[in-house]
Amino acid sequence: MTFRFKDKEQPQSYTCGLSEQLHYYPLDEVLCGGYLLSEFNSDHIHMVLQKLTAESIRIAVVGKALEDKVTCTEKWYGTCYKMEGVEEEVLARWKDAGANTLLRLPTRNEFVPTNFDLYKDTQPQDANRLPEMISQTPLTRVWFKQDDEYKLPKAVVYTELFSPIAYLDPHHTNQLHIFAQLFRDALTEYTYAADLAGLSYSLSNSKYGLMLLVKGYNDKLHVLLQKIMERMTSFTIDPKRFEILKDAYVRALRNFNADQPHQHVVHYTSLLLAEHGWTKDELLEATNEMTVENLEAFIPRFMSSLHVEMLIHGNMMRESATTLASNLQDQLTARAHTRPLLPSQLARQREYQLTDGKYESVCSSQVYHAENSVHKCSAVETYFQCSMQDTSNNMKLELLCQIFAEPAFDELRTKEQLGYIVWCGIRRANGTQGLRIIVQGDRHPDYLTSRIEAFLHKMGDTLDKLPMEEFERHREALASRRLERPKKLSHLTANWWVEISTNQYNFDRDALEVAHLRTLSKEDVIDFYKVGVCVYLAGCD
Repeated sequence: MTFRFKDKEQPQSYTCGLSEQLHYYPLDEVLCGGYLLSEFNSDHIHMVLQKLTAESIRIAVVGKALEDKVTCTEKWYGTCYKMEGVEEEVLARWKDAGANTLLRLPTRNEFVPTNFDLYKDTQPQDANRLPEMISQTPLTRVWFKQDDEYKLPKAVVYTELFSPIAYLDPHHTNQLHIFAQLFRDALTEYTYAADLAGLSYSLSNSKYGLMLLVKGYNDKLHVLLQKIMERMTSFTIDPKRFEILKDAYVRALRNFNADQPHQHVVHYTSLLLAEHGWTKDELLEATNEMTVENLEAFIPRFMSSLHVEMLIHGNMMRESATTLASNLQDQLTARAHTRPLLPSQLARQREYQLTDGKYESVCSSQVYHAENSVHKCSAVETYFQCSMQDTSNNMKLELLCQIFAEPAFDELRTKEQLGYIVWCGIRRANGTQGLRIIVQGDRHPDYLTSRIEAFLHKMGDTLDKLPMEEFERHREALASRRLERPKKLSHLTANWWVEISTNQYNFDRDALEVAHLRTLSKEDVIDFYKVGVCVYLAGCD
């Protein structure tokens, strides 16, 4: 089943994988090795089972409580250890332990698909081949696209549970995070069967609520989605798991200081520009309020008022998609007593505008400085907030980045050797966008910033002198990259979900923007230049 309905892969990764398979399989089995079983050999199975005895067992016990009992030191890493045999008395007890009723064959897997038929595309030839809204209620908005390209018995369903309290303050942010963690943890064993049957799910929290993704064979996808929503709308907290996961979350917040400087500058840039944002220290302080009782009060409050947006894409008929969404809405209203939000409660976050002018000079006057007490290297991110997102500005910025990316790496990393990490790219968030350059190295941030500014001044001259033939090559390279179709159904769905989750709904973005890209002149790109903000991060002495 997995081999028969295998998704296409990127040529590079697929080729590398096949070359590795050559070491383990005969040439005629390289393509299917690891997927298809060529024969059934009961003797081999019996031989393995015969080895599962008390005499064949090896047990490793790791813990700081054993430090005073070790007698040996490992040669290479100096790890202390001790080896000893199992006492005969213990072996005898193991042999006479009898059968454990928990060790039994698994029950029938309810997620194994049995219907692999492809549904006939009923749309006219001239129909719009993009997602369309098939249902809208005060509580839900549902988008649907029947697959007519990948021809596999699979589907992908994205669901966002939007709530205005998800990022209300550090306390609510922490509560939603630990809820998502506990939910995933509680479903690990149950969803293992789904994973074996080619179905998977993910649940993540964001500033806007929870995002649920379910994908795999469409035949039993609705079963998994229904079970997940049943658990979510009647979730019970395990106090022991709560304490374990809370402790891990607190450690992760504390360990943020040990992250690499380039990770810090990316985090601080987003924090500074966002309309609302909570620092790691603020989140850490709020963990004192994280209790089982508070979480038990938070979950029904979160579920009580939501806006649900869905995208259903794959081998599914419109009627089935409508039923799937309707069942989800019924579960929320009947089991969690969910009410729809008011339109005024659906606002998304905004970002601060850094400058008033359309284009400014290359020298930024807005700087944020932070200390890193762990790493001796430094990092700087120079961010140029260029414009709001629209077709023209998007293409100007992407073309500018296309021209800048290779010279930035060559100049700042290869020639000047400022650091191992040099990156030039685009940052987009909350309707805004800009060019960012990130450098991490041993030099002081002031010096790194000065070299970035020198590079940008130099690139101004380079743009002026750029031959028209080279400019057109850059333009066509960008166009080709944007028009390349995703290899997998799930990748195309993910692209469309970005349009929905950002409330832009430009499902035909690639075609529209590339058409505009091909009208841009070199002068259009030269004009597209401004500076915004520099984020400095100094290393320790």
